[in-house]
Amino acid sequence: MESLSTKETTTKDCNGDSVFENVVRAPDVPVYAVMVAYSKDPSPVKLNLGIGVYRTEDGKPHVLNVVRRVEKLLLDDVSAAKEYLPITGMAEFNKLSAQLVFGADSPAMKENRVTTVQCLAGCGSLRTGADFLAKHYHQHTVYLSQPTYGNHPNFFLAAGLTLKTYRYYDPITRGLDFQGMLDDLGSAPSGAIVLFQVCSHNPTGVDPTLHQWEQIRQLVRSKGLLPFFDNAYQGIVSGSLDMDAQSVRMFVTDGGECLVAHSYSKIMGLYGERVGALSIVCKTADVAKRVESQLKLVIRPMYSNPPIHGASIVTAILKDREMFDEWTVELKAMIDRIIHLRQQLYDALRDRGTPGDWSHIMKQVGMYTFSGLNAEQVAFMTKEYHIYMSSDGRINMAGLSAKTVPYLADAIHSAVTGINL
Repeated sequence: MESLSTKETTTKDCNGDSVFENVVRAPDVPVYAVMVAYSKDPSPVKLNLGIGVYRTEDGKPHVLNVVRRVEKLLLDDVSAAKEYLPITGMAEFNKLSAQLVFGADSPAMKENRVTTVQCLAGCGSLRTGADFLAKHYHQHTVYLSQPTYGNHPNFFLAAGLTLKTYRYYDPITRGLDFQGMLDDLGSAPSGAIVLFQVCSHNPTGVDPTLHQWEQIRQLVRSKGLLPFFDNAYQGIVSGSLDMDAQSVRMFVTDGGECLVAHSYSKIMGLYGERVGALSIVCKTADVAKRVESQLKLVIRPMYSNPPIHGASIVTAILKDREMFDEWTVELKAMIDRIIHLRQQLYDALRDRGTPGDWSHIMKQVGMYTFSGLNAEQVAFMTKEYHIYMSSDGRINMAGLSAKTVPYLADAIHSAVTGINL
């Protein structure tokens, strides 16, 4: 039986300094800090243009009709189970995901040179790929576009890889610095890993043309660089899943190797389901099998195996022609609306006589506009207009509506001119 003196000693010890006393407070994650600030703002006119979520005219996250339909079917399926998935995830989901990005007729698919594992959305796919490369690839230098998605550096740094950048965005033209990109990749060491975004570049909304992609491919292959594609927005640029995948398909058709991280967050609106996949295209089927065996060892201590619900939704849509067609129609309608919102914002700024050339709003593509607004101007818009967005000036166009475009245009005009409308 424990004595009173022992109890007193234990209590005294527990009341001492925390064993975590030396832990310092980490800085807030910028995009989530914007979300928190927005949620706490009581203003009835507040506007959230920060995190990349497609919203309805009422500002609510959009749930696709086909997704609602599939969820009802899954709910009514009495044969459905909640058994653990294999480490690599749902086999049918993996096959259909690879076909979506590479094409059903891809030689790499037919020759079994592609290994695909289900992961936790695009972020989990990128991190899994980074950890695999850190353990099994000879070159540990990764080149990221300047600028790039804010979380990209974290995946590779956490895996112990070294980061460098290549020029991408030209702030003068608000377009692609193509020659700078070629020069920087041309000076990269042989074997270096290069992260590309398949389409709808985040945060700039600036993509290379297909002709430029071909030049990039030739340079990458001649230098022996390893391309790693982030495929978060397939279909979000043109409304065509095949058209938006042309960049990565160029690199697969030539017989070379590459990695692709897929995500269904944006293209199916499955943000909170965390559904994605990592595909690695190899030289031979034998290499692909060995790569898959090592991916299992990367995944096992991380999260063991992926969740089932989101992958079930995606699989149901991809394997059924009617539902697949319904999805693509909905996706195209989303893109057409974003393009229309771009036109409305451009027209509104032009009508107000807002100083500057705003044609880049129409030239940039996908979910984002890299507005050219600086951090001070963004802070002004937040304070005076309750508009929340990234401090780098990135606007989530999918967060706008026909009724909020004039309000945003007023705010931009005031931030640029110092004149309140």
